[in-house]
This record gives sequence, C-alpha cells and structure tokens, in this order.
Amino acid sequence: MTKLTKSDILGIGTSVPERVLTNFDLEKMVDTNDEWIRTRTGIRERRIIDDDENVSDLAARAARAAVADAGLSMEEIDLVLVASGSPEMIWPSTACLVQEKLGIKGCPAFDIQAACAGFVYGLAVADSFVSSGLYRRILFIGAEAMTRFLDWTDRGTCILFGDGAGAVVLGQAEESYGLLSHYLAADGSGADMLKIPAGGSGVSGERGAQTIHMRGNEVYKFAVKKLPAAVAGALEQAGMTVADVDYCVPHQANKRIIDAAVERLGLPREKVVGNLEQYGNTSTASIPLSLEKLVRSGDLKRGDIVVTAAVGAGLTWGANVIRWSGAAGGTG
Repeated sequence: MTKLTKSDILGIGTSVPERVLTNFDLEKMVDTNDEWIRTRTGIRERRIIDDDENVSDLAARAARAAVADAGLSMEEIDLVLVASGSPEMIWPSTACLVQEKLGIKGCPAFDIQAACAGFVYGLAVADSFVSSGLYRRILFIGAEAMTRFLDWTDRGTCILFGDGAGAVVLGQAEESYGLLSHYLAADGSGADMLKIPAGGSGVSGERGAQTIHMRGNEVYKFAVKKLPAAVAGALEQAGMTVADVDYCVPHQANKRIIDAAVERLGLPREKVVGNLEQYGNTSTASIPLSLEKLVRSGDLKRGDIVVTAAVGAGLTWGANVIRWSGAAGGTG
C-alpha cells in the first residue's frame, strides 16, 4: 500500500529487564555451551523478566520513554496499540493494562497479534489510522516476556528468546518523510511450524502445551525466503530498490537467518542493524530495540531510508519503508 498522506515516528523508547542470562549460565541448565549457541544463533546473552514483573510493566516503561522523546504528554495520546507474542492474559488486552498504568483515560486500546512480525504489522496499522486522520497521536508498543513460555530443557528454543519492550509514537509526517510503504503477508498453512498450543479455546492437554513449539529447520528455510521477499516488496511499492536503503532493521531471530536473507538481497552487511548478541530474540520488541540503538548512535541522519522487516508465527511476514525525519531521538 502506497499512500498520499504519511505518518512519522515522533518518539522512541525502550525497556529491558535488569536480569542477564548468559550462555555460560545456560550451560548449567541444559545440554549446550557458549560456542554452540554463538556459532548457530549469534546470541551471547539475553534479558529475563523478574518474577514480580509483567509484560505490561516493560511496555509501560518503554511507552513513557517514547512519549517523553516525542515531547508529548499522555493526555495527547489518542490510541494505544500493543503487539505481543506473550500477552499478559487472553483478555483484557495488554494494551488496556498498559493504558491504565500510563494513566491514559478514554482513548481506544487494543492488541495486534502477528507473533514476531507484530511490530511490522502494527506500524502499518498505526500508519493507516494517522494517514486517515482518525487519530493524531498513536502510542505503539512491541513488548515481550517470551521466557515465560520456554521449556528450559529444550535447547532448541530456550537458548533463543529474551524479554524486552520498545515503543514509538506516531503522528503526522512532514511532506516526503515518514512511513512510505508497507508489505504484509501471511500463510496459515504453516501455522504448525511455530506455536504455543495452550492458552486459547482450542487448548491442548498435552504436556508442555504452554511452551513454544518450533520446527527450527522449516522455520529457517521459510524465513530465509520470505524476509528478503518482504523487503523487496515494500521497496517496490515505495518506488525504490535495495541500492536506496541506508539501514535495514530486521527482526532479530537468528544470525544465520539474517545473514542468509541479507545475502539474498545483496545488501551490504554494514547497513544491517541489530542487537541479537545482547538481547536474543525479543520477538515484537526486537525491531524497536534495534531502531532505538541506531537512533542513539547518531549514525542515522535526516533523509536516510530505513527498512524494517520480520517473519513470525502464523506464518506472517512483512516490511516497512521509512524516510527518517529525525523527529525521534533528536536525530537529523
């Protein structure tokens, strides 16, 4: 979808738990080792949510930072969106829980569920609302407590995931800046590749149904194919090519997936931004966490073209193209 009116990222903020779990810590918990994890995933450590914290706590902290970065007050937010693959409960939505913690009254609040592609999907949803004129200031948060859904005896999944949150505020863009295009897709025939079976009305009674189940090799093959396809699709809709990209911010799933996808795209590795080594796979939070890192580095300049891309359970995939205005983080 290419638009005449655009929205822009006005503010960005993040939050991660204090507790660090390293690969060496995992060596004491499951049959694995630091070298095996690093060479296969690129991860050295990840953050783990405390027992007395919830995903809405992480989301609220990131949200406060994003709203402050945008120079706004909570009263100016007129829609709250949350994307999460590890929501606090089935209902009410995590967005409503966050809304209450932020003291925002009356505006709509709801969740978006597209698993690890949730932040890409959510940017498209928020952008559509701003572009239509229905809402002026949208607070959108990707927040995860993925470690609450891990089987710590399964080395195929427990080494991958971490917890964290990232938030953005979207509002009206200057002409030619902001979100330029989106590419979204899904294929429900692959739903069984990556899932948490329990927690809904189709709940399974099997042991371990409340933890992440993943057919890793199949997910890898799918992601390596669809991640570059999503980037190419979004760039085509924006009237651009890979040569126009200044930075790519992919979902931080696995180093091998990212490397293979980037190679297929023909994108120089130095243009790819991530935080996999430090945080692991934080699902919907991984893109805003990486984007905030790029913003704070000072390398991102006004006018730069940024592409975000992700593949998630569903199976879902997508990408967004942004011309950076520098409104968030004081960049430019």
